[in-house]
Amino acid sequence: MTSPEYRDLSPKQIVPQLADPGCYMASESTMYRLLPKEKLLAHRGRQQPRTAKAPSEHVAAGPNQVWSWDITYLRSPTRGLFYYLYLLVDVWSRKIVGPRVHNEKSSDLASVLMVDAIASEVADPTQQVLHQDNGGPMKGATLKATLETLGVIASYSRPRVSDDNPFSEALFRTLKYRPEYPTAAFSSPEQSAEGVESFVDWYNTRHLHSAVGFVSPTQRHEGRDSAILAQRRVVYEAARRRNPRRWYRETRNWSAPATVILNPTKQTKISQTPAAHAA
Repeated sequence: MTSPEYRDLSPKQIVPQLADPGCYMASESTMYRLLPKEKLLAHRGRQQPRTAKAPSEHVAAGPNQVWSWDITYLRSPTRGLFYYLYLLVDVWSRKIVGPRVHNEKSSDLASVLMVDAIASEVADPTQQVLHQDNGGPMKGATLKATLETLGVIASYSRPRVSDDNPFSEALFRTLKYRPEYPTAAFSSPEQSAEGVESFVDWYNTRHLHSAVGFVSPTQRHEGRDSAILAQRRVVYEAARRRNPRRWYRETRNWSAPATVILNPTKQTKISQTPAAHAA
């Protein structure tokens, strides 16, 4: 395999070339087993294999610091045709800050949604990160130019890795598994927009989100969650004083995470484990 005749070939090429003159030296698997032992199994040539770098870690310590967005399909009455739901969600509070339904996927429409959401939230775009996948609207020139003009930092998932955009993916799942979500198609763009508006109202104002201490995303977003959680702790501490034998450990932990991390690094995940905190 290191001879001048074969050193530029892979075992997949060497085996058939040896077989043509009637020579069997070893199988491909044997060659591939021997190469790493001699530290010879490496990519050769100018064309390097594609590698996808993990997305950067982004930490949100308050509202309007890290947003995530994506587009999902809503079925229409016509087979093969869809309405497209654009959803912007605040990673820290889980509040939906930008819902829109359109008949097409477009970087121009995404750009308008982003500008309108920033204005509605009175957010500082120079202090924002927008995370998204690698779809056409996300990588489109219009949205890229808009983000650069506003000063928003663009963050992207790895190609074909849905786990890199978990907040948007989880939000779409919540939407489509609601009892109110139609089992059949939406009859019109207007009906789909009304359905989305109803979902956003429920999700933002009435849904007690488990990831933020079982308060609504709007309560968390507006800073009202601290008083709500503090009152719950008072209720439970009073119950514990009335009947201390009921609790042999601490009462329920009525708290919400101070920070939310999008795409934490391996080191961050290790530091957040209970064992690491105990140490």
